[in-house]
Amino acid sequence: MVLMSDYNINFNDGIVPVVVQDFDTGDVLTLAYMDRNALEMTMKTGYAFYYSRSMKRIHMKGEVSGNTQKVMEIYQDCNDNSLLIKVKKDGPACHTGNNSCFYRKLGEPKVDGNIDYSLEILLRLEDLVRKRMKDPVNGSYTNYLIDSGDENIRKKVGEEAIETILASGRDRIVYETADLLYHLIVFLAFNNVSLFDVMNELNRRSK
Repeated sequence: MVLMSDYNINFNDGIVPVVVQDFDTGDVLTLAYMDRNALEMTMKTGYAFYYSRSMKRIHMKGEVSGNTQKVMEIYQDCNDNSLLIKVKKDGPACHTGNNSCFYRKLGEPKVDGNIDYSLEILLRLEDLVRKRMKDPVNGSYTNYLIDSGDENIRKKVGEEAIETILASGRDRIVYETADLLYHLIVFLAFNNVSLFDVMNELNRRSK
């Protein structure tokens, strides 16, 4: 296994551009970005992790869509400031459902995306909880829960679970489920468990 100490990458402004290529066909799939942590996670897991400049966080490719990319080879360029990775992809590389993000010639219209990113809110919520753990905010309910300790957090998850199964009517079920998911994410973060860990377990069971 290649270690971070075995090479030198110039992370200009903290990130480097990454050209992603299909290992089997040679097709260019997308242009992404990595910071040092994203590269380390990619090398550790064997799956592509990128740094999102819009969301300002690391994400695993396919964490919402399921269209993961297994990394086969990683190359660095002659100036040590960009990467080329060759992947075996599980599903389309583009959020539009196209094989590649470069699916249209210059001037041709875009197509609407067909991937449901509604679960992205859970990842943003997880990020927020972890930020509150690192940098507490006065008056934050999340910080109140964290400060109350593991036993109380577990109790709240149990209470919310009971309220959810006792809820009557669609709107109430939606409301109580949102409460349950929030408290569950706090519980996971408090115990150093990520949604990625849970998704990995679900993926393992589906095989």
